[in-house]
Amino acid sequence: MSELDLLIRGDEADVAVADGRVVAVGPELAGRALEEIDARGLVVAPGAVDAHVHLNDPGRADWEGFATGTAALAAGGTTCAIDMPLNAVPPTVDAASFDAKVAAAAGVAHVDMALWGGLVPGDRDRLDELAARGVVGFKAFMSASGVEEFEAADDLTLLEGMARAARLGLPVAVHAESEELTSRLARRAVARGRVSMRDYLASRPVVAELEAIGRAIAFAAETGCALHVVHVSSGRGVALVAQARARGVDVTCETCPHYLVLDEEDAERLGAVAKCAPPLRRADEREALWAALLAGDVDLVATDHSPAPATLKEGDDFFAVWGGIAGAQTLLALLYDEGVVRRGLSPATLADLLAAAPARRFGLAPGKGALAVGADADVALIDPEATWTVSREALLDRHRLSPFVGRALRGRVVRTILRGRTVARDGRIVGPPCGRVVRRGA
Repeated sequence: MSELDLLIRGDEADVAVADGRVVAVGPELAGRALEEIDARGLVVAPGAVDAHVHLNDPGRADWEGFATGTAALAAGGTTCAIDMPLNAVPPTVDAASFDAKVAAAAGVAHVDMALWGGLVPGDRDRLDELAARGVVGFKAFMSASGVEEFEAADDLTLLEGMARAARLGLPVAVHAESEELTSRLARRAVARGRVSMRDYLASRPVVAELEAIGRAIAFAAETGCALHVVHVSSGRGVALVAQARARGVDVTCETCPHYLVLDEEDAERLGAVAKCAPPLRRADEREALWAALLAGDVDLVATDHSPAPATLKEGDDFFAVWGGIAGAQTLLALLYDEGVVRRGLSPATLADLLAAAPARRFGLAPGKGALAVGADADVALIDPEATWTVSREALLDRHRLSPFVGRALRGRVVRTILRGRTVARDGRIVGPPCGRVVRRGA
């Protein structure tokens, strides 16, 4: 083997890297490298592919931007993330806004980025523009998105958008909650002056998620569209997806770390920092979600990193405060601690949930998601014995408002490598930004 750029020596296999790509994987590889990393005693994993982040550039970088958001992702072992189309101004709903998003990421991203396009009411030809630009798929909201610039998709928009997406060969991702149920329950609670966290939780019941998932599956079956249900919060929601898949519908789902490690009691204890939609559920719902994940019915786990300034997280009216949980930096660590250490999840399954599965589903494989010959050399090194506590001071996202602060974890990401280059070490960024925008199928 000719001289390599990087050679990672692991317990079970070594990884050889040249020109940013994996060129060999195997035990005790021969050859010389410009850099050699002794990773024996560490878990050598593919860098995570976070399929659901809100980085909000351009236009709302004061909420979160590419520079700070990708720094947090890199520190936590994520090497590629897929940015959602809303919250930016303008939202990513046509070719021009896609280009603006790419320009905003240039020179400041610490990890590679792919982009979702938006499915909103209006000209369906914009979906073709976005497909030509290389979006991984189209995101639609079945309930209010929370921002005026990104309108929810009514049933006809969703049905016709799915039909267009099917012709384009791209998936549609849905935020699945019934607008009819959630909006009316919320209005009734507010009218009665019931605005506590408990009242907010009651306004978004599991049945609102189940109804919307069922409707989206029916539309996908009718149109032949590939469907992805984001941030499923209940085991019953996952069961609907699994049952539809068994019937031949092309449907997958994700859940998020906050649904797997927190519950409604945490929401009441923590307050606005733990508000999200769908909301945190009862402990028994959390356990049902874990049962579904361990049974193989959850396809992937993503953060839904959705931060906001502290001023939007203040107040006693929990219908008014911004709903979004920041978690870019803690995806891999939380799943390693709760899944591998506490529940017996295998490291191989963890790697599939966090890297290989999202890369496959959203057209980023074989370049992303696996430590395989020809793939980008994206690596996360985890110290399985390290114990640590999440602290606000160590977080790198813009506002560092995390419901996981104070949580003790076992297993820590100690180095993140992007295309053969170390970008983060021991929770800190190393070197200048070198992330780039990647396109579906590229």
